[in-house]
Amino acid sequence: MEHVLMPIAIIGSFGTSVYFFTKVITDYILKKKMIDKGFVNEESQSIFRAHTAENKFSSLKWGLIAFFGGISLIAMDYLDVRPDSTLPYGLFAVSLSLGFLIYYFLVKRDIK
Repeated sequence: MEHVLMPIAIIGSFGTSVYFFTKVITDYILKKKMIDKGFVNEESQSIFRAHTAENKFSSLKWGLIAFFGGISLIAMDYLDVRPDSTLPYGLFAVSLSLGFLIYYFLVKRDIK
């Protein structure tokens, strides 16, 4: 099973990375060309502002997810569990969910 899933995971993560990198670069080039051509009016500026306001908390979200995922991995290192136990998966899922919940409540509080 490992011989099948490992290449799929590697190719999938590489493809996802290439997609997001390409999306960021093309969005930047499009915005730059629109500004250079003079197509930026009030409506266009409001679209740009709305997009950047939406991504205002993106780094906070991924920071919290990485932090709580790391904490769960550290906790799993100290736990003595059977190899066939599902406890590590549950602990990892719960800690990532906790990171998402903290992110949600922080953003909800800041929006109000």
